[in-house]
This record gives sequence, C-alpha cells and structure tokens, in this order.
Amino acid sequence: MKKTKAKKTACSIDRATAYALAVVNGEIMAGPYVRGACQRHLNDLKYAGERGFYYAEAEAAKAIRFFEEYLCLNGGQFEGKPFILLPWQCFIVGSIFGWKRDTSDKWLERRPDGDVRDTRHKRRFRVAFIETEKGSGKSPLCAGIGVKGLCADNEARSEIYAAATYKDQAMVLFRDAVAFYDQSPELQKRLVASGTGEKRWSLSFPEKGSFFRPISSEKKGQSGPRPHMALLDEIHEHRDGTVIEMLRAGFKWREQPLSFMITNSGHDKTTVGWEYHDMGSKIACELLENDEFFAYICALDEADLEDDHYLTDECLWAKVNPSLEYGLPGYDYIRGQIKEARGMDSKMGTVKRLCFCIWTEAESPWISGEVWDPCRDSDFDESLLVGRRCWGGLDLSAVNDLTAFALMFEPCEADPMMRLKVFFWVPEKDLRRKSEIDHVPYDVWVKQKHIFVSKGAAISYGQVARFIFDETLKYGLQGIAYDRNYMKFFVKDAEKEGIEIAIGKWDKEKRLWNYDSPSGIKMNPFGQEPRSMAPAIDKFERYLLQREFRHDGNPCLRWCAANVIVDSDDSGYRKMSKKKSVGRIDGITATVMACGILEESEEKSAYDGCETVEDYKARMAF
Repeated sequence: MKKTKAKKTACSIDRATAYALAVVNGEIMAGPYVRGACQRHLNDLKYAGERGFYYAEAEAAKAIRFFEEYLCLNGGQFEGKPFILLPWQCFIVGSIFGWKRDTSDKWLERRPDGDVRDTRHKRRFRVAFIETEKGSGKSPLCAGIGVKGLCADNEARSEIYAAATYKDQAMVLFRDAVAFYDQSPELQKRLVASGTGEKRWSLSFPEKGSFFRPISSEKKGQSGPRPHMALLDEIHEHRDGTVIEMLRAGFKWREQPLSFMITNSGHDKTTVGWEYHDMGSKIACELLENDEFFAYICALDEADLEDDHYLTDECLWAKVNPSLEYGLPGYDYIRGQIKEARGMDSKMGTVKRLCFCIWTEAESPWISGEVWDPCRDSDFDESLLVGRRCWGGLDLSAVNDLTAFALMFEPCEADPMMRLKVFFWVPEKDLRRKSEIDHVPYDVWVKQKHIFVSKGAAISYGQVARFIFDETLKYGLQGIAYDRNYMKFFVKDAEKEGIEIAIGKWDKEKRLWNYDSPSGIKMNPFGQEPRSMAPAIDKFERYLLQREFRHDGNPCLRWCAANVIVDSDDSGYRKMSKKKSVGRIDGITATVMACGILEESEEKSAYDGCETVEDYKARMAF
C-alpha cells in the first residue's frame, strides 16, 4: 500500500502508555474515570500476565500507524489531511489492538458445535465503551477502527457492522467509513463500494471475503450476523439492548470479536446506555473486574460540580473535552453554548450533557468508594466474631435472583470495631448468563467463595435457612430483620429442614420484641417503606461515615454498595430505590435492615457477656 505522509512521534515508550503516564502524573488533565483507566493500564503492564494477558507494543504501534498512514480526514479544514491520532485516541487504539491473550492452553475454547478454537495471541478486549463530549472526534475514530477490522486485522470473512436502533442512525457512522474510502486511492484499489453517492450501503474486501455494512434492529427476521466488529454509535439513544444483543449473539463464531461503542452522555438512567456507563466507570476505576471490557469515559470530578463551578473555570473543560487543546470543538464554541443557555434550563441541560458529559437526570450513588474502601479490613479475623452479639438482615429477593444475609456485630473488649459479614446466594443454573446480564463475575466469586450457589434454577430457601441456623449457633444472634416478601416460602422451606422460625412482634411499651415461639431463629418483620427504612439508613450512614465498622472486602458486597441510589418521599424520609439503582443492591439492603434492629446503648455494663464466676472475676481484675 502507498502510504500518506504522517508526522512521526519520537518517544521512548509507546504512545498509548505515554498517554497513561502523562494522565496519572498530572501532565494531562483528565477526569476520574479516565485517570482510572490509565492507572488500570499501568497496573496491568505489571500484573496482567498473572491473569493471562500481555501488552504487545509493536501491535499497538502498528494499529496507530494504520490510521496515520492510510486514512485521511474529511470535511472543512480537515479535508484530505492524514488522520494523525491525538494522544487520547492513541490510548484507545493502542489499548484495543495492543492488549492480547497469552499463550497458555486455557485460551483454547470449545465452540457449541464441539470444535476447538485457539484464541491465543488474539485481542484481549471484546467490549470498548467510549464516552466523550460531542465534537471530540470519536465518530471518525470508531469508523477507522471498522476499516482496520475490514482490511488489516488478518480476519477471514470478517463482518463489520455500523449498528444502531434505526437505519438512518447507523448510516451516520457508515458514511464516515465511506469518506475514508473516498479519500484513499489505496483503499479504492482493494475495497469495492456498493451503491452510488449517498446511497452506498456496503464496503467489501473481496480478497478476504469481508464486508462493512450498516445494520439496525428495524428489519425483523434477518439472518443472524457473525460480526468480527460491531460499531455502535449514540448508545445513550438506544431504547434497549436489542441491537447490541443481536450482534453479540454472533460473537461465538469469532476468535477476537469487538463491540466498540461510542456515545455522548444521556438523560435517561433506565436506558442500556446508562448501564454501560455505570459498568464502564466502575471497571475503569477497578471497582469491578472484567478483563474483556475497556472503558474511556470522560467526566468531571465531584468537586467540579459544586455550584456549577465547571461552567466558569475553563481549566476544567479538558477533563471532558480530550480534543479541546487541539481545537475540537474549541473554547469559543463552548463559551457560546454556555452563554446561550443562561436562564434556559432545558438548553442548559443539553449543554451539560453534550459539552460536559453530565447525565442530567442520573442520580449519584449513595455510597462512594472513598467512604466504603476505608472501612475494609484486609486482615478480617472471623475468630473474633465467636460469641459476640449480632443482629441480622435477610433480603430473600426472588428465587432466581441474588439473596443476601447480613450480620452486624457489636464491639467487644478484644475488638473495639463493629464488624459486618454478608453472605450471598445465587442459582447455579445459567450462572454465566447471569454474569453477562449483571456484568459481574459471579462464577469467579463462587470459586473465590465470596458467594454460594444453590443447585438448579432457583434459590433454595431451605439451604439458606439451614446455613443461617448452623452459622449463627456460634454467635450471640439477637434477631434477624426481614422483608415480608417471600417470607411465607422461607418459613415453609425452613420447616422442611426441621428448623423452627420464631416471628417477632414489637412491644411498644416495653420496647422489645416478643416472639411467638421460645425457640427457633428469631425473625423480625421490617417495613420497606421510607418511614421504616429512613432511621436504619441514617444509622448505617453514620457508621459508614464515622468508620465505626469493618467489612471483609467481599467484592459482591462492594458491587452492591456502588449500585445504591437513595430516594426521598415528600416528607423527606429516605429509602433505597431498587428502581433507580443500577445493578443489585441486596447486600446493602440486608445490612441496613440489620442496622435497623441493632440495639445501641451508651451505658453498657462492664459485665455484659459474663456467664461464670471466673468470667466476673476476670472482668473485676481488668
């Protein structure tokens, strides 16, 4: 191929890693999720080999050269100029094409038809999610990745799709690819365009039997595609995940498929776009583990948002506009957008979304990593829990969802901290599918013993009851708060296990629980409405902010904590909103209920817990 002239960048390290270092060192201004993605890249350079991945600098550089030597930009002042990647674009391209799977046999995968495919030395990332402000240049970047996948990815019969909910939307991205074809005599020698002018509908590469086409979910009954790459634009406008899932279903036929998504920030938190944003931001900051997901999400820091400080401090704009210092979209453009929107809430909402990557109607999570992680005890000694008083919370959920049982332990002389221990159950059947739906590694957590599995397709309440009965024999269990939903099924299954359930009733005058049976597991009903939940939420929040308790770092519990959104009713009472929260929150729901029945006393007897004369003498000597 004849190459267009491009500027050469001299650097002792590859350009993707150079960008990551510059961001982490503060030489390039970036928001929290980009900083997290860069730090993740640097961490992986040290440790990813232990998980079966390696970084091929030569492959990263080769991918970057493809853009700069074979592709030309189009439109206005950029017409005919070589596509010289900006530093942030180098980071994305280098990451996508530079990270590979290792040479171990574990990457020999068995297909549904019984054949074995070798994915060694193939691309690591199968999903890439890119969220920047409008006008940064992410669309031509996405189209360029598609063209590379078509003719320079060494893939036979590769199918590249520019995908969207509607055909017109899919054509926007496809036209960027056609523009590369129009600008390059070398591409024209090898590729064949079908259609004429604005009505071209396919680019094909006959030598490899490959093609690049737009596709949408409008056409029903179409044969299942087998994409090598699926390029998805404006994810925040997708009504649901139909087109995404349609394309992902064909990934099983490919050794190194890639779903490359680009988007602006949206305004509807119930969409699939917000789900990917939420998951991507957690993965970028390593709050979730997913070695096949790459995220580059521009955002402002929390402090920047206070009193809309970012609207006047232009130094912050580069965090959400990675091409701003290179003239895209330009400071004057953003200034003009802000000036026009002053006093117009609807217009300002659009400016916040498109210029500052703010999900205007999305609420912030209740529990941030900054307050959750300091409460982790990496040397959590469970032997210190034996004999201590504790209170429980049980969130049964549906039989095919996540079930959580939390225990909050009071302090003791040997340990001045409160302790939190949470147990989880998930059905064993279709566990991998559940992992894909919830975007978390349930199967890995099971192997690491962070969660339990129930045999079959549903949670066995009998198994949960048996575990609770056996586990709490060694503790001073005072009672378990429960949501009334599904409790009748729990009681029935517990009885089959020979376990008695004692249901409590609150005595307002004596301020204590009375149980309908002197034996059995003591269960206390706990309302889920704001008036009942608000005091428990306040108590747990106080423990959390004042760091009065310690947890063992269970990643499933951490995921639940990161998902919680707290809502308020008209009277100001707060509750955790499962509808607004993205992802499951069962572990925190169970924990809050446990805090709701936890007895606090400022004047505890020095002899609490003494059972023998020797115990009393020991306390007196102390």
